[in-house]
Amino acid sequence: MARHTARSRIEALLALADVRVDGPAASDLQVHDERLYARIIAHGSLGLGEAYMDGWWDAADLDGFLFRLLAAHVDERVGGIDDAALFLRAKLVNMQRGRRAYKVGEQHYDLGNDLFQAMLGKRLVYSCGYWKDAGDLGAAQEAKLDLVCRKLGLEPEMRVLDIGCGWGEALKYAAQKYGVSGVGVTVSQEQAEFARALCRGLPVEIRVQDYRNVPDEIGDEKFDRIWSIGMFEHVGAKNYRAYFDTVRRCLANDGLTLLHCIGGNESTNHTDPWIAKYIFPNSMIPSAAQIAKAAEGLFVLEDWHGFGPDYDRTLQAWRANFDAAWLQLAETYGGRFRRMWHFYLAASMASFRARRDQLWQIVFSPRGVPGGYTAVR
Repeated sequence: MARHTARSRIEALLALADVRVDGPAASDLQVHDERLYARIIAHGSLGLGEAYMDGWWDAADLDGFLFRLLAAHVDERVGGIDDAALFLRAKLVNMQRGRRAYKVGEQHYDLGNDLFQAMLGKRLVYSCGYWKDAGDLGAAQEAKLDLVCRKLGLEPEMRVLDIGCGWGEALKYAAQKYGVSGVGVTVSQEQAEFARALCRGLPVEIRVQDYRNVPDEIGDEKFDRIWSIGMFEHVGAKNYRAYFDTVRRCLANDGLTLLHCIGGNESTNHTDPWIAKYIFPNSMIPSAAQIAKAAEGLFVLEDWHGFGPDYDRTLQAWRANFDAAWLQLAETYGGRFRRMWHFYLAASMASFRARRDQLWQIVFSPRGVPGGYTAVR
């Protein structure tokens, strides 16, 4: 395709989002390399993201630029072969089973605890904060952890399972404030080592383990409560039923389980190609229909709470922390990583701001709460 034709096509698509090439607005696209247009047409979001990492373009308001594109659904008009390849691979192969289940831990969560400590702030909680009554990130994350505990009605001496326990903050909080004991599983060695140190002295066990293997390790032991906070995005459509089967096997008949996850408006089987390559390999965002179908016949749905706009605010706080700490991180991670990370955070902000992505907390019980479940907010 001739370069001028490629540029004309991209300019026409950008116009749908009220964005101009080399325009005066902060959300306009500033092009540094004319090869950008053909790269976007050929590779869609992967081409756009990689070109940003390579310094081919900028936008003073990066998340504002990406928000305009997503709000106008411009991304749906430029698919590229990469998206089709991911769709086909996900149809043919279970991308979240066996060793593949550990890839996201190795590529993303093991990047370095120094990075995540700098970005996430006081608490290493890598999921959406709850900003209803919070004025800063630390308060929002503590409010989210307490919201989970209150929704599950935690009481002293209960035993809990945290599927995808991260750096152990949720288990530490629940053990200290509510007097519970528990087990946390993660696919990240870096997270597990940090979580064991964080929870030292508490009745908490941390394992590097695929969630599907938990029943084999604990035999017939049951948990009073089970939660998963920001892990279900790595389960994959082929494994949703296996996830809920695992939770049901491990949960006491009078127990409760809470799922905290990002959600999408439509069902799919894969994530965005750029995200898959650079941030979260083998990940995907579930739809409400996919979650409900996977839980059908196993659980009673007690409560479904959405607060997706809070994720935009959480991500903004993470970016501010990341930028403030960059001088200490620069030697380890380098300039191209910084552009990659900015694109990741900005694209995520844009997705939630445009309401293309949601954030859900869903409470299930095996047999229904006698007399009904009282929703907590």
